[in-house]
Amino acid sequence: MIENFLSMFTYPFMIRALVVGTLVSLCASLLGVSLVLKRYSMIGDGLSHVGFGALAVAAVCHAAPLAVAIPVVVLSAFFLLRLSENSKIKGDAAIAVISTSALAMGVLVLPLGDGVNTDIYNYMFGSIYAMSGEDVVLSIVLSLIVLVLFVLLYHRIFAVTFDEAFARAAGLRAGMYNMIIAALTAVTIVLGMRMMGAMLISALIIFPALTSMRLFKTFRQVVISSAAVAVVCFFLGITVSYLFDLPGGASVVLLNLAAMLVFSLMSMMRRGKRKE
Repeated sequence: MIENFLSMFTYPFMIRALVVGTLVSLCASLLGVSLVLKRYSMIGDGLSHVGFGALAVAAVCHAAPLAVAIPVVVLSAFFLLRLSENSKIKGDAAIAVISTSALAMGVLVLPLGDGVNTDIYNYMFGSIYAMSGEDVVLSIVLSLIVLVLFVLLYHRIFAVTFDEAFARAAGLRAGMYNMIIAALTAVTIVLGMRMMGAMLISALIIFPALTSMRLFKTFRQVVISSAAVAVVCFFLGITVSYLFDLPGGASVVLLNLAAMLVFSLMSMMRRGKRKE
């Protein structure tokens, strides 16, 4: 078992998967805290469906998938935010309208292309081990940009997340920072689709934040815990996937589920001790 574990680090595709997966997991977990607290946790699922539609169109047109999907998903995130703020269609309903429409478009154009079913299947269910060199470089660069922007704008994101009305009264341009959060989320979703697939990427956003909230109460504590949980669960998930020949994305999601159950149990035990 130990030899098999060590052999994992001798394969270039595994090193690429670990590097990119760790960075994307970090991005998703950090942004996920704000999205969950703002009750926009399902935006990941909605934007991933938009990404699938964009990737399907790009594949049929033989265009670069990420180059097409990233701007489309970013624009969709902006539109979703505006639609939710300025119309009668709110939150989950707005996400449902956009995501189902984009998914239907993707399914509709698929029969028009030749030989694209394999690539589309990878984007639907994830194929982190099949990432090309260009995908790896682009993913690393964009992930680092997302992380740097999150750190630089941490205090403003905190203010907009907890009390947007107060932030506006204090002179903070809350609308602009909401747009930045949406854009960073959109980029992270597209990058994560390559390793987790459109059907599972929202787990990277939702699980670490919900898990950390079982035990921690302050924003900073939840952010730090979410980052740690996301990285550990990703590494363990990929390791289990490699050792037992299981799908990578599904393994990562189930490890996140296990972590949430453990944190929930620890929270129950803590409350029990306080009552004694």
